[in-house]
Amino acid sequence: MLVIRDATVRDARGVAVVHVDSWRSAYAGLIDQDVLDRQSVDARTEMWTTWIERSLAGESTDAYGPVPHRLVVAELDGRIVGWASFGGGRDEDLREQGEIAGLYAHPDAWSQGIGHALIRRAEDALRAEGWARGYLWVLNGNERAIGFYRAHGWAVDGAEKFGEGGSVEGLHELRMSRVL
Repeated sequence: MLVIRDATVRDARGVAVVHVDSWRSAYAGLIDQDVLDRQSVDARTEMWTTWIERSLAGESTDAYGPVPHRLVVAELDGRIVGWASFGGGRDEDLREQGEIAGLYAHPDAWSQGIGHALIRRAEDALRAEGWARGYLWVLNGNERAIGFYRAHGWAVDGAEKFGEGGSVEGLHELRMSRVL
């Protein structure tokens, strides 16, 4: 049975596995292969451990903004198969909106309703926090993700950003938004 729940520090490795494996599958051909090959579950586990600790403490979770984000995980038969991070807008000009900062399912679990359950939980939580609108960034060319978000009521709104991928420079991202 699929369970969507708040993440704990114990989930960091499972979140990291989903993060690395989904990047390698979803972004093949969209990001330089050497960047994908350098992705490390151990490094991501360390990053996610710190991120979750900061989130649970109500502290800013990354360098993009002063807003703490939450992380929920999708667990199936005791295994983390997906996750979503969300909270107030990290972009300086979008602080009045909620943001889904990341949503990933493990490639072995694609097309099984996990992404649907995660986006619904994130949207519900953002609404409960009082956000009337939401936005997210998606890698240009990631047609699977763009189609998924469109099917859930999100639309490309014309905003783009280039080269602001945190640990990966040179990304071209499209912003999608919707009324929550």
